[in-house]
Amino acid sequence: MKMSTLVPNIILALLVMSAISLKSDGEMEQWCIADEQTPDEELQVAMDWACGNGADCSKIQENQPCYYPNTVRHHASYAFNSYFQKLKHNGGSCYFKGAALVSDLDPSYDSCKYEFIP
Repeated sequence: MKMSTLVPNIILALLVMSAISLKSDGEMEQWCIADEQTPDEELQVAMDWACGNGADCSKIQENQPCYYPNTVRHHASYAFNSYFQKLKHNGGSCYFKGAALVSDLDPSYDSCKYEFIP
């Protein structure tokens, strides 16, 4: 590789690495969110499962901080992340039959804060 292309590639790699969320101990911060490609019906089934199996879904109830926007996709993302954060160290995953994916970007917004447990 020529030096003229090596330097920009190194700079690009450093920029990408600096954009990844890292905690002070070097652990990557990750959240579990609903996959944009998953139909609402599948998200609803997966969210119901998550809420019944360890996720704290109280904040997506009416008059709570994560109720709005009142969409299946937003509520599912919150529920999926709650389940993932609480159970990831005990075998819990962010799969939900393909309805979810891991994100390095914190999905929190306004007063709705998505939990992260190291």
